[in-house]
Amino acid sequence: MAISQTATTSFKVELLQAVHNFGPTSPNTFYIALYTSAANIGPTTTAYTTSGEVVGTGYVAGGKVLTISTSPTFGTNTGGTTTAYISFATVTWPNSTFTVRGALIYNVTQSNKSVAVLDFGSDKVLTDDTLQVIFPTPDANSAIVRIT
Repeated sequence: MAISQTATTSFKVELLQAVHNFGPTSPNTFYIALYTSAANIGPTTTAYTTSGEVVGTGYVAGGKVLTISTSPTFGTNTGGTTTAYISFATVTWPNSTFTVRGALIYNVTQSNKSVAVLDFGSDKVLTDDTLQVIFPTPDANSAIVRIT
């Protein structure tokens, strides 16, 4: 199995169809679910799946709600290109015991449609510990969701 970090292909198409709303007026609800190395998630993932999802103390199937920390905005990246972007606040799983390899960001409001897959690079093993997913700096060069 494999986890491939990417904005999903279906998400890119759905942006052009105005499916996802990250805006300040009636924004959709986005979640982050955690996955083991047994998961097969990547560019072709179209929606949240329980296949390969983490099971363990401190984790509830479906994951946690994400808070949009930076409303849709734009800036200039290091290449001089204007980039639109948004970001999310840090999400935490305290007192947890499980092994995790990656995550899926998905839109609950829109039938659990996928947004992006995160690959943590290696298994993270927690034993009564805290997992934090800290998103990159919300700017044109680093934000988790960027359109250049």
